[in-house]
Amino acid sequence: MTTIKSSYRGELRTEASHLQSDTTLVTDAPVDNQGRGESFSPTDLVATGLASCMLTIMGIVAERHGWDLTRATASATKVMAADPVRRIARIEVTIEIPGAFDGQARAALEKAALGCPVHATLGGKVEMPVRFVWDEA
Repeated sequence: MTTIKSSYRGELRTEASHLQSDTTLVTDAPVDNQGRGESFSPTDLVATGLASCMLTIMGIVAERHGWDLTRATASATKVMAADPVRRIARIEVTIEIPGAFDGQARAALEKAALGCPVHATLGGKVEMPVRFVWDEA
């Protein structure tokens, strides 16, 4: 079980502390919601969590098989909706995987990404189209 403690710092900013590691991060409200947009917004962290989770679960599978994913990247684009309430409507994810992987490896890695806990948590509530880009270089 992990605990994160968040404190309001004023001016629409928070500071979150990961108690186990003592790592901290600052959030700021986005410009389109009265903030300065000078750091991750809370909803940015959701999109970041999805992209990072997908890569992490892919990494677990890759390490199990001896596959190298060290240059893989994931980009997440968050789309907000305002009606009926302000919320994340869609997170578009593009995962780029360099290196030569056969069809079986690609299927295993794609299944791993789509099975990550954040994807499972958001499923049915947020559209999450995922595009895999396999680069043979």
